[in-house]
Amino acid sequence: MNETKDDITTAELAPGVRIPLIGLGTWPLTGEDAAAAVVQAIGSGYRHIDTAENYANEAAVGEGIRRSGIERSRLFLTTKFNTEWHSRDGVREAFGHAVKRLRTDYLDLFLVHWPNPAQGRFVEACEGLQRLVEEGSIRAWGVSNFKPAHLRLVQAAGLKVPVNQVQIDPEHGQPRQLAYHRDHSILTAAYSPLGRNGAFLSHPAVTGPARDLGKTPAQIVLRWHVQHGRVAVPKSASLDRQRENLDVFTFGLSQEQLDAIDALDTGAPPRLDSDTFFH
Repeated sequence: MNETKDDITTAELAPGVRIPLIGLGTWPLTGEDAAAAVVQAIGSGYRHIDTAENYANEAAVGEGIRRSGIERSRLFLTTKFNTEWHSRDGVREAFGHAVKRLRTDYLDLFLVHWPNPAQGRFVEACEGLQRLVEEGSIRAWGVSNFKPAHLRLVQAAGLKVPVNQVQIDPEHGQPRQLAYHRDHSILTAAYSPLGRNGAFLSHPAVTGPARDLGKTPAQIVLRWHVQHGRVAVPKSASLDRQRENLDVFTFGLSQEQLDAIDALDTGAPPRLDSDTFFH
């Protein structure tokens, strides 16, 4: 069977729900900068926008979507909520605030932003999200920054976790985390997919394929993500960068090239420890 464009550029998140593999990350953009970046990205072909309550830019993202003129049904919108809403009823309240700020009446994906295990209510939050799916308020739910230990507790409550958004880049490969996702059919979404300082973008494992394929180092790393089946949400307000980041579906990396980038993993943990950090 021939692959369609959707097969190549999206992944199945839930029955009948596909998520674009490249999204626009919006942190730390705020105000007019965020709105303008969203308008520009949608005009360049982006169909996945990622935001969060804690980014303080949901209203600006909603304004950008409005200005773009795109039909809401053509856009995949992800947002996340803070730990103050970690209860079944709290999640419903968080949803109400989010859709009001974003000027929409539903969400494609609603994520628990951080588990906050000391509070001990993230399982309740996930149960609340599942109810919102069943009611049709959100199309899918997921989590962010959950370690395997956190995921196991959610699964022990009888819930299937569709997606976990975590820090993944060539230097923070998190192989154990990814193995857990694979074993439990959890889609991986990568935030900061190009790293925070971009040091690995000058490594021969990245610059070599970039030279050979006529692509930028960033495009090579984003292709590495999507070829591994991950969603990636790079942030950029630059038109040229936005277009480059989206243009990663017309070429491929060899297994040898993928392995070489995999080998850049330093074994370093994520920058923030989700056992103790939260908002």
